[in-house]
Formats: sequence, structure tokens, C-alpha cells
Amino acid sequence: MIPKDVLKKIRRIQITTSRMVSDVFAGQYQSTFKGKGMEFDEVRQYQPGDEIRSIDWNVTARMNHPYIKKFVEERELTVMILLDMSASCFFGTVKQLKVQLAAEICSLLALSATRNNDKVGFIAFTDKVEKFIPPRKGPRHVLRVVREALYFNPGGTGTDINAALEFLNRVTARKTVAFIISDFYSQEYKRMLAVTNKRHDCIAVTITDPREIELPAVGLITLEDPESKKSFFVDSSDISVRRDYADAAQKRLRQRLMLFRSVNVDSIDIRTDIPYGMSLYKFFRARERRMR
Repeated sequence: MIPKDVLKKIRRIQITTSRMVSDVFAGQYQSTFKGKGMEFDEVRQYQPGDEIRSIDWNVTARMNHPYIKKFVEERELTVMILLDMSASCFFGTVKQLKVQLAAEICSLLALSATRNNDKVGFIAFTDKVEKFIPPRKGPRHVLRVVREALYFNPGGTGTDINAALEFLNRVTARKTVAFIISDFYSQEYKRMLAVTNKRHDCIAVTITDPREIELPAVGLITLEDPESKKSFFVDSSDISVRRDYADAAQKRLRQRLMLFRSVNVDSIDIRTDIPYGMSLYKFFRARERRMR
């Protein structure tokens, strides 16, 4: 039995994301994530201009007239959402925690997929795989995905993207569209991401809080790594400290983007202080244009 306050929160998320699916992403999802495979549709007589390679020689021999095989693009997709629920995602200095924002994006993607009659699967991970929901269709199934994204209580604190990707490759037999929603504070994962992207269509959705990029000048503060629990004092009133902090953050973001590009993985940058709708919309539009 789901508590009333939990149902209320889930309903609010559904209303918010459903409106965005209808108003902002109408047609964008379908045109962007087309099925990659081709399935047989029918055999018809050859017409001038048809590909000679499409001729069905067995039927042609029987009918004494050239016939071709007609194929149609597979429309049904399997969408896997990999959600980072490590301790570093339970951080936020604006309106919500990174993990809450990630859950909303998870809901938006799941609703977009189910509206297109696609299957949706879910993997929650920390330094291990915490929860797995096999891909299925339908509103009830999506409701379960949304509930787990919002209220699952992970046991681990660290981040292991390799473990999540390895698990995805083990449990999926067919090619999927795999959204990895994370702040990507993980050890070396380039090789596994490259391997996984050859099998699946991987898309990195990065979640960043503004305080991870620059420090405010508020004097002596304590910073703590939520995953290792190590803490240290920082004098944020020192301009050189703030500059070094910002430089290190920008370097990390550049390296992360270069990593994604080096393995041909598309990425969407989401910040907790900027509405995410436009970032997703721009990504869908850019990808759609590239696929034409």
C-alpha cells in the first residue's frame, strides 16, 4: 500500500512531466529515437528505380517476373534508464536535490517512451546495482518506474558506472536506448562506456549543481565528500581559493565532455538552477537534424 503523501508526489510528477511530454516533446521523441532495425513487410513487383539488391530471387524465379522484398523500419524500442542514486546525488543548493531532479527527468523519459508504445526498463545504481525493473509497456509499469525513481532508498553510497553498464549488457538481449542519468563522479568508465555504446545507443544525462562549479565568498566553510565522508576546511573569502576551485571544476567538465565525444556518446547537460526542459528539447532537435 503506497502512502497518500507518496501518491500525491508521484501524481504531481506525472502531471508536470506529462504536460511537458505533450507540449514540448510532441513528436520529438519519436522522430529522434527511430528503430534502428528493419523488419520484413511484403513482397511486391519490381518497379523502375527499386534497389536491385532488394530483389527476391526465389519469388522472381517462381513468378517469372522480378519481385522485391519490402522492409519497414522497426518502430518499437526498448528504453533503459540508468539512475545514479549515490550519496553525491543527494546534494542540492537551489530548489531540489540532484537525485530529485534526476527522478523527474527519469519520469519524463519514461512517459515519452510509453506514449510511443515503447518498453521501459529501470536500473538504480550506486557502487552496485540496487534495483532492476525489466522493460515492459503500459501506464501501470511506468508508474512503478516513477515510484522507484522517487522513493527508492539505496544501500550504497559510492558511484560505479562500470557496474551499471556491465549489468545492462547482461540483462538486455536486444539493442536499447540507454539514458545514464548521473553526476558521473565515478572511477574510470571510458572503456566500458565505449563497449556498451557499440551495443546500445547510450546517452549521458549529466546533473550538476552550481556550487559544484563555483564557491560563494562566505568565509571559512567545511566541504565534505558525501561518498568518502572526507572533509576539509576552505577559506572561501580567498579569491585564489575560489579561482582554483572554479578552474578545477571547469577542467573536470571539459574532460568529461571529451570522454563522451571520444566514444561517440551524446550528452545532455542539466543543472539544478536552470529549467531542464529547454536543454532536453535542444538535444532532441539537434539529434533529429543530425539523423536526417
